[in-house]
Amino acid sequence: MKSMLLNRLLPLLALSLAATAQPVAFNLDPSQTQVHFRVDSTLHTVHGTFKLKSGAFRFDPATQSVSGAAVVDVASGDSGSHARDGRMHKEVLQSAKYPEAVFTVERLESPFALPAPNQEIHLAGSFSIHGAAHPMTLVIHTRSDAGKLIATTAFDVPYVAWGMKNPGNFLLKVDNIVHFEIDAVLQPAP
Repeated sequence: MKSMLLNRLLPLLALSLAATAQPVAFNLDPSQTQVHFRVDSTLHTVHGTFKLKSGAFRFDPATQSVSGAAVVDVASGDSGSHARDGRMHKEVLQSAKYPEAVFTVERLESPFALPAPNQEIHLAGSFSIHGAAHPMTLVIHTRSDAGKLIATTAFDVPYVAWGMKNPGNFLLKVDNIVHFEIDAVLQPAP
């Protein structure tokens, strides 16, 4: 009889604890966040980086709601070749006109619990780049490393389908998709 009563009370207790949990906010640390890209071509695979400008997210465990955005400095794109980067910024990204790429979270598509390490989180939102917003769901993996909360994700950007120019020519064939990998360090917001 006691175990039956306990089995009925435990879920109610867990729900009441979740309902009283306070919202938490995290900031992405730009100095410790890495945004890597890779695009294949007939000659070789191009690797490079972008810099994170800012990022902040707010999570409410009681309602399982999330909000926030991550902003990447498009003009910081660097593939290690001054000439290639000049073409990338002028002809493909048009970074003088579109200096930022922003992922804005709209909803959580998977349960999320605190503390956050060692979880897979599905964040649905929109990715704005080159003057247009595109729906996107990011699969975020979290882990704890040396006292830091690390979040990683990978996604593809079909840049040509999204209105950007392919830099290839009759000799050089460049893939129409850029692959991104992000390793972000999250810190509690004050």
